[in-house]
Amino acid sequence: MKDKRDLPPIYDRANYTRENSMGYLMRRIGQLMVGAVDRQLGFTGLTHAQWAPLFLIHRGEANTLAALARELQVDAGALTRTLDRLEAKGLCRRERSAEDRRVVHLALTPEGKKAAEPVPGILCDVSNTMLQGFSRAEWETLMGFLKRIVANAEALKDGPLGDGDADGEGARSPNAD
Repeated sequence: MKDKRDLPPIYDRANYTRENSMGYLMRRIGQLMVGAVDRQLGFTGLTHAQWAPLFLIHRGEANTLAALARELQVDAGALTRTLDRLEAKGLCRRERSAEDRRVVHLALTPEGKKAAEPVPGILCDVSNTMLQGFSRAEWETLMGFLKRIVANAEALKDGPLGDGDADGEGARSPNAD
């Protein structure tokens, strides 16, 4: 059996379209999911920019400004403005670290915890609606594929693409002549 790395590339310049693009479809799914969750959370007055940080803080997945910015993949300055709004609503508070004054710890107020409570259920409801018609086995297969794509994408952080480009002709530097 062939090594999976020896399989021919899926895309080439001749057949690449936005509608056929894995990246476009994943981004579109994300946009549709965020829109659906925002509509379901409309009663809270929170937008994605606000409920996402509350959710991560509530779950203990990010307890500093830097960690939250990394998790949400947003600029720390933009996140600071969001946290200003959340603080003004009485949903979170920032506390300087006693050990390192550069570090700002984030915590939810009781009102913030209450605001974050419906988020997991709504995320489940929206996800289940988006997965209607999928069997558990199909979902497990999909999750395996997505996790493989994430692992491949994580490898891109380590440097340039492999030896070849989409046409199999080998990557060339723009200054290679």
